[in-house]
Amino acid sequence: MASPSSLATARARHRTPDGRSGQTHRRLGGVSAAPPEPAPPDALSGPRAAPDLLVHRPGLRVDAQAVKQSLTFAFASGAPGGAFDRHIESASLPPSSWNPERFAQHVFLPELIAACLRFTVDGRTHIPSPALLGRALSQPPSDRDTVELRREIFRELIGSEALRDDLARAYAALRRWVGQLETISISRREGSRRRLDILAAAKEALDTLADGFAGARSGLARIPAFGAAVRGTEAYRRLADLLAYDEEIATLDLRIRVGSDGHVRDLRALSVRENEDNRFYRSPIGRFVTRLVMLWRGYRFSEDELLVRYVNGVFEGVEDELVALVQLLGDLEFYLAGLALHDRARAAGLSACLPELAWASGARDEPRGRELKGLFNPLLLATSENIVSCDIAAERHDATFIVTGPNSGGKTRLLEALSLAQMLGQAGFLVPAAAARLSPCQGLFVSLIEQAQADHSEGRLGMELLRIRSLFEAMQVGDMVVLDELCSGTNPSEGEEIFQLVVSLLSELRPQAFITTHFLELASRLERERPVDRLVFLQVELDEQQWPTYQFVPGVARTSLAHRTAARLGVTREELVALVERSKRAHRRRGAEPG
Repeated sequence: MASPSSLATARARHRTPDGRSGQTHRRLGGVSAAPPEPAPPDALSGPRAAPDLLVHRPGLRVDAQAVKQSLTFAFASGAPGGAFDRHIESASLPPSSWNPERFAQHVFLPELIAACLRFTVDGRTHIPSPALLGRALSQPPSDRDTVELRREIFRELIGSEALRDDLARAYAALRRWVGQLETISISRREGSRRRLDILAAAKEALDTLADGFAGARSGLARIPAFGAAVRGTEAYRRLADLLAYDEEIATLDLRIRVGSDGHVRDLRALSVRENEDNRFYRSPIGRFVTRLVMLWRGYRFSEDELLVRYVNGVFEGVEDELVALVQLLGDLEFYLAGLALHDRARAAGLSACLPELAWASGARDEPRGRELKGLFNPLLLATSENIVSCDIAAERHDATFIVTGPNSGGKTRLLEALSLAQMLGQAGFLVPAAAARLSPCQGLFVSLIEQAQADHSEGRLGMELLRIRSLFEAMQVGDMVVLDELCSGTNPSEGEEIFQLVVSLLSELRPQAFITTHFLELASRLERERPVDRLVFLQVELDEQQWPTYQFVPGVARTSLAHRTAARLGVTREELVALVERSKRAHRRRGAEPG
């Protein structure tokens, strides 16, 4: 690196004639020794249009002031690990009519993100931000254009390995830059080198954005447009010139003489070509004269101080653009997570797809029915080696499905898969199915069966009635409702009455509803009498040996196969009698032992 006096703009501290400490602005051999000169207008007009990949109308969704403050502190002395992830997690998202409190705990979204949406880039495995990605998925945008933006980006990424590679390279470059920011400097000299490394990593990231994503027509095109816009600014050119001068102050041609023992005998510099084209170049004589003049005038700042001040000035020139890079890091995780689901499903012999979304164009418009082919529960990707997919279809989107069948037949897993497919698809994400057609809804209510807890004041019946109450309090016309084992917490006669009441009232709200039950006689009667419109009945398919195939076919199950479950868990008469006899023998032995 050249002498800082030939490079930097700084505020010089000196002594005034009366001995007081003061500050003045001078010229250092043609280079200002004052604070950095005012940046050109294009560097002061705020950040370029942020490369927003999650919202149709691009904007800066992170807290710009807070991020800039963190950048300033991190550039000066470092930041703790994860400091910038917290800004990513708190980024704003477009408005949504969905309330995650009504379903999130039952679809195990944090577990899905950690186990199934993690991805590998640059040889490292990353778990996307559970806070940002969790909100982006569980709060699907109300704006249809935003959903379509995300879907178009996924469509391009799935269809182009080159774009996928560019996405991974961009993420890796941004992570390296953040990694440089989140290192702590030990000494002042080390701090100067660290700041230059941060600037180099920032330039690498900006260049990666500008040079990548060739031919992109979706929202991905925002990335190279942003990079190109930044590279056209004077602030970027100052950054590039500083780093170029740091890398190459001069080129030396050397002649080396080597002896018979292999050791160097002589080394001579034949020529030295200094990097005179760089804006920071000063001739050796100019640098020497500058030092003498500054010493004669009484300036006492060190070369390292001057370097730090100039490097800081270059950083401040691009700081607004760097704020947008923090936001982009979180946006890229959204798409890398979706591609990870796609790849993980394919590795398991399954498929993940972009669904057809049957949007309603008017109050009287009737979207086409629901259809999912090759649907599977993505939570099983982390636990099962053999995952069985199934097909679900209905002629109307506002049908109420009554699902029956034996325990451990896949009913609850089906409800989870349906809930996740609706949530992911409506968020503009990939869904766990080979093909799908979904009808967007205003909200989702999911309630899987819960175990009683010590702090609950109500028993199972009370909990069930509260569950039903909360459903109708939250329910709006056209919402999707998923209920596992409705009214299972009371005797069959009372439970069937409440069940039929819930189903009949729900039908007036025209929901997309999926309800499992073991009230087989009631389900059969509803199938025969059809007291409610738009009912669809599904049952777990059984093979010839009466074992579940984990497929679902039309109809109502004839039995819950409780004896099969009892046998599998060792609750038969023979096994229980054997356990009783074992306890009696042990009691007799204890009575026969001498006291």
